[in-house]
Amino acid sequence: EECLKVFAANRFPIPVTLSGFAAFAPRVIYVDVVKSPALLDIQKDLMSFVGENLGIGDRVSQPRPFVPHMTVGFRDLSKQNFEAAWLEFKGRSIFFEFTAAALILLIHDGSRWNVATEFLFAGS
Repeated sequence: EECLKVFAANRFPIPVTLSGFAAFAPRVIYVDVVKSPALLDIQKDLMSFVGENLGIGDRVSQPRPFVPHMTVGFRDLSKQNFEAAWLEFKGRSIFFEFTAAALILLIHDGSRWNVATEFLFAGS
């Protein structure tokens, strides 16, 4: 946690835009997060930082593109229910803008993600 505190303390709040729904078919529906230069930079910097300082790297996800998103349906969607839900959501519009003032560490407890620690960005 101390390492993430140092990382966050050297970053500034970033604007985040949520725009539209998308899916990882056939099981996940999510709100799309716009890939802004600030978001792409902090993701790249964070991956490098934890790799260099903590030896953490994910060989499975490294070749995959970064897809920032907020999941709205996953474990509660069977493949059959996904189709019906996706028909409902794919045509809907959604748009929000906010400033992310912190890096949040989430821990999965076996059924859901919970906030473990919040690391404030500089100036927050």
